[in-house]
Amino acid sequence: QEALVESGGGLVQPGGSLTLSCAASGGSYGFNAMGWFRQAPGKDREFVAVFRWIDGRTYYGDSVKGRFSISRDAAKSAVYLQMNSLEPDDTAVYYCAAGRPILSSIRTETGYTSWGRGTQVTVSS
Repeated sequence: QEALVESGGGLVQPGGSLTLSCAASGGSYGFNAMGWFRQAPGKDREFVAVFRWIDGRTYYGDSVKGRFSISRDAAKSAVYLQMNSLEPDDTAVYYCAAGRPILSSIRTETGYTSWGRGTQVTVSS
């Protein structure tokens, strides 16, 4: 099973930007999608974005659409989440996830079999 390692979290002011990175140490052979979920205190884990290897398509949660962008580096088995126009409501622990989700449930946790430990993103002035 691949180990996912996240980096890039931190403290940023509202309106600022941050980039998260996630690399799969065992390569990408065991999955066809890699993306991000987040969990704020007292809330359920929420889908953020995902990159599908098979066709290169990307999917976003409604709350981040137009502000966040996911990309990948196939050679490094890595994905990146560029977060712009950050808002206090974006404050959460961000988790990298990888697996073989089917398209109809790609925005749910179903099908994601590998998870990172999470990286904290705090948006505050």
